[in-house]
Amino acid sequence: MVERRTAETDISVELRIDGRGGGEIGTGIPFFDHMLTLLARHGLFDLTVRASGDIEVDYHHTVEDVGLCLGEALACALGDKAGIARYGTAHVPMMDAMATVVLDLSGRPNLVYDAPESVSTRSLRGGFDLSLVEEFLKALSNRAGIDLHVRLWYGRDLHHCVEAVFKALARALRAAASIDPGIEGVLSTKGKL
Repeated sequence: MVERRTAETDISVELRIDGRGGGEIGTGIPFFDHMLTLLARHGLFDLTVRASGDIEVDYHHTVEDVGLCLGEALACALGDKAGIARYGTAHVPMMDAMATVVLDLSGRPNLVYDAPESVSTRSLRGGFDLSLVEEFLKALSNRAGIDLHVRLWYGRDLHHCVEAVFKALARALRAAASIDPGIEGVLSTKGKL
């Protein structure tokens, strides 16, 4: 379990990467809960997130800190990364939207996030600012050490756009974290990730 307590948030995250896609999510932000539930289900991760934060101010601190905790939990779950496939790619359509995620569990954090400005600068009903998607991904990448490339190709419905990104992230993480019996040690010429 990873915990983070600050003056702005109180968060705990439990992650099992070889799970069944279940869990319990409660952040106080219904749309974010929905996206984290999708992440768990489509990644086949067992994920429990309990978070409270200063959401009366805005959602930024809670979303970012959940990303930090989830990234740390993922890094812990992967351990020394022996035998994992390391790379993952997923293309996911969601009705009118299409997203691609390509990632490397390299230990070197990097985020390239490419979404149309018409999407990334808007808010959903309920006050979820879509710029928070990038903040979550940045926090996740930084703490987990993921070289993460995300592209939202297109989409009209904002909910569908974000859902495509989270489902693609889930599937790419699942592929990268899977054990490949042909890999001895870590998949690196350096001998370490």
